[in-house]
Order: sequence, then structure tokens, then C-alpha cells
Amino acid sequence: MTLAQALAYRGGQPMLAWLLHRISGIGIVFFVSMHVVAAFLLYSVQGTTGNVANALTDFYESTPMQVFMLFAVLYHAINGLRIVILDMWPALMPHNREAMWVQWALFLPMFLLPAALMVLGVTV
Repeated sequence: MTLAQALAYRGGQPMLAWLLHRISGIGIVFFVSMHVVAAFLLYSVQGTTGNVANALTDFYESTPMQVFMLFAVLYHAINGLRIVILDMWPALMPHNREAMWVQWALFLPMFLLPAALMVLGVTV
């Protein structure tokens, strides 16, 4: 195998699921960290840090960030559930591809409808 062949790894759908699971997990940690820091600065420290806290709050309450968080939490939860099911019942492992399609069939409507409402500014 040449270096070019090794670098042209085609992981396909499982690799995409792995990558999105990692990105969504990091995004959730980033969001929660920002929220904790903003709350600390807003309620614990007096002075000009209120401006920093307000800027952080404005950022994580923005529509694009909220849509990303909806994506991250839903995807991470549904993909994690698929992983747990396949780990708990190894006999289902040959059906991993079908499980991924079920995962996407559950995820897409659960994400797209609320995301569209958020982008359109509809409040319920």
C-alpha cells in the first residue's frame, strides 16, 4: 500500500458517525463551559466583567448557536443510543448499517422541524 492509498481512507458512514459524535460532544462541552463561565462572571465578579458575561450570553443565545446545540445534543444522544444498543446486543452488530439509517430517520425530523422554527423565529 502506498502513502497515497493509506491517506485516501474511505471510512464511509461509520467514519462520519464517529466524527460527528466527537464534534457534537466537544460542542456540548464548549457550550456548557461558556454557560458556566458567563454565569460565574455575571453573578460572582463585580466590575467590567459583566460586559464579558453579556457578550458570552449573547453568543450562546444566538440562533446559530442554539441550532448547533440542538444538532449536537440530539445527534449525540441518538448516536450514543445506537452505540449502546449495539454494544449491549452484539448479535445486532451485522445490522450496524441499518441501525445508522434508523438513527438518521429518527434524527432528521427531530432536528429539522425545531431548527426551522428556530430560524424562522417562531415561538411556541
